[in-house]
Amino acid sequence: MTATPSPSPTAKRVLLAAPRGYCAGVDRAVIAVEKALEQYGSPIYVRHEIVHNKYVVQTLERKGAIFVEETAEVPEGSIVMFSAHGVAPTVHAEAAERGLATIDATCPLVTKVHKEAVRFAQDDYDILLIGHEGHEEVIGTSGEAPDHITLVDGPEDVENVEVRDDSKVVWLSQTTLSVDETMETVDRLKEKFPKLISPPSDDICYATQNRQIAVKQMGGQADLVIVVGSKNSSNSVRLVEVALGAGARDAHLVDFAEEIDEAWLEGVSTVGVTSGASVPDVLVEGVLEWLSTRGFEDVELVKAAEESITFSLPKELRRDLRAEAAALGSAE
Repeated sequence: MTATPSPSPTAKRVLLAAPRGYCAGVDRAVIAVEKALEQYGSPIYVRHEIVHNKYVVQTLERKGAIFVEETAEVPEGSIVMFSAHGVAPTVHAEAAERGLATIDATCPLVTKVHKEAVRFAQDDYDILLIGHEGHEEVIGTSGEAPDHITLVDGPEDVENVEVRDDSKVVWLSQTTLSVDETMETVDRLKEKFPKLISPPSDDICYATQNRQIAVKQMGGQADLVIVVGSKNSSNSVRLVEVALGAGARDAHLVDFAEEIDEAWLEGVSTVGVTSGASVPDVLVEGVLEWLSTRGFEDVELVKAAEESITFSLPKELRRDLRAEAAALGSAE
């Protein structure tokens, strides 16, 4: 029997992570904007980027969505959608004061964390929220119980944390963090607060974890990892960090294929490719085509998990929101 010759060590190949790209929460949010435009016509206002991806936002803008930073920018009597990252209760109140009809596209997994925060606050716990300061999801979750929540921005922040009663402390987390860094933070918190309670279920979302596991599996084999995603996408940025931590020699975040620097390919035989949870696959296809024209035609799938989760669309899309907005406006 003749042995199959092993591939040349200089052979160029691509390791393509699976799963990658859209998670169920992002898919739901993007479709919600499209359905709202189809059902109610333009404009549909969206408070903050519906998901953190430049291409998705630009595409929806061309279809008639208008993205604003604050509720006050939305004309009275209009429809406003809240992004997948969630908002604080004060934002819902602001919308009601302005007579706005609202569509809440908050990811159900983020909503779960909000509900946990409310429940633990009602039981008078100090809540240690692990997350990145200024991130929209953190702002929304903190707003559910501002008097009970303390932000812990990574392991190095633990020494600054103080609580009222170390026997009534619980940790929650932003859903898009690095699993490893989050658990390092939790371990340090437990050293400081031995009675620290964990949430009933893991807060970091299944999609974030699966994408990180796939990158870990290919990172050690890759000379270069290209993560497709926007710089304001927390889960995409984490994938770059995870790739480097898994042994990749180099890793970069790009929105589009044309942002890849050919100098990154110098001395590279294996390129890992993945994308954040808010990235449509058309952008990954663009990267694969770009690599193919430079000799990286052999694509090998690195599969970490199967994903079959779907979420139903926001219930508000089953009502006549234009009529509601008009009624709210006339009631002012």
